[in-house]
Amino acid sequence: MARLTFTGGIHPYDGKDLSKDKPMKAILPKGDLVYPMSQHIGAPAVPVVAKGDRVLTGQKIAEAGGFVSAPIYATVSGTVKVIEPRRVVTGDMVNCIVVENDGLYEEVDYGPCRQLEEMTKEEIVGKIREAGIVGMGGAGFPTHVKLSPKEPEKIEYVIANCAECEPYLTSDYRRMLEEPEKIVAGMKVILRLFDRAKGILAVEDNKPDCIEALKKLVKDEPDIQVKALQTKYPQGAERQLIYATTGRAINSSMLPADAGCIVDNVDTIVAINQAVRENKPLMHRIVTVTGDAVADPRNFIVRIGTNYHELIEEAGGFKTEPEKIVSGGPMMGFALFGLDVPTTKTSSALLCMTRDEVARYTPGPCINCGRCVEVCPGRVLPSKLADFAEHGEEEKFLAYHGMECCECGCCSYICPAKRPLTQEIKSMRKMQLAKKKK
Repeated sequence: MARLTFTGGIHPYDGKDLSKDKPMKAILPKGDLVYPMSQHIGAPAVPVVAKGDRVLTGQKIAEAGGFVSAPIYATVSGTVKVIEPRRVVTGDMVNCIVVENDGLYEEVDYGPCRQLEEMTKEEIVGKIREAGIVGMGGAGFPTHVKLSPKEPEKIEYVIANCAECEPYLTSDYRRMLEEPEKIVAGMKVILRLFDRAKGILAVEDNKPDCIEALKKLVKDEPDIQVKALQTKYPQGAERQLIYATTGRAINSSMLPADAGCIVDNVDTIVAINQAVRENKPLMHRIVTVTGDAVADPRNFIVRIGTNYHELIEEAGGFKTEPEKIVSGGPMMGFALFGLDVPTTKTSSALLCMTRDEVARYTPGPCINCGRCVEVCPGRVLPSKLADFAEHGEEEKFLAYHGMECCECGCCSYICPAKRPLTQEIKSMRKMQLAKKKK
């Protein structure tokens, strides 16, 4: 039987053993909570509170700034200290609401909630929009927009991205192992929106315990199935996941909906379930704190807005001073120059490494070995695209399908000359996307 996968990809050291066998731990923040207004793709949220206002846990503190936007909620009770620009993980200064935590965690009344079967599709999408849910796998695309395709009757598959192919990350693994029923319940919510759709729980085959747990839950669900995928990076990338599970291919000019698919991350699906069935907004997420510099790597259930310093404290601090700190995984995360930044809706991990291996490499000239082409899941020519990007040759970059790169990092990882191929291509792609937006 053929293994479900895609062409290309790599098998880096996964580092998951550091944190995967420890249960999730809920933590309470100690200091101020910082809520950036841009925690999603699209227009920034707009504050609806002012300095000096007292807020409760679960209270809306910023409303969506447009259709492609998402509201933000307080995750503690306390007083609005200030609204000002603060640094976020990308290095940008973003307008933020700062709440002084009073330690009481007083919560709003979320009110009664009707049964799922009694709700209309519009009501379900409205609840998801009002809850401020965005893609929590890293992209941050507002979920209500994704669940509102132009032709909903053409959606045939709703795919739960349970692959978790990024090295070191184990938050989805722990969620699947400890709370699989929430994932299945969330999938049922989404399936209510699409009359023809079937649900697919797509899990890499290095997680047999999760596959078994999910299969047990859906054995009597004719519209939901579990598919075991070949373990390979980037199996969880949207295009690769769709191809592996359905055999359908999409490119950079298409949306998953164009191929009859909707794809959502594990944490996003759990948040959807909570919003629709319990009236609760998005306030928590699971963050993997890991790396060989961390004393006690594990997964924490974190209130959005919590400072990264506090996550390191909860993980026992550093056993060795790290040379490299990354927000996210090693392949697609953001390198940090400091820990004084808040967790957001898209903060999946905090990776702290004793050695900065990449900084030790000196890039050399391309030897035309073709390894980058072999591993590229986008089936482009990374070495050529990087040359075009480096020399500002925009027309050639576009002619050689540079926009099909998904910035997964496979080419940089495999390159024997240690050329920063992904970084060069990413810079040019960013420039082209900005021009297109104008």
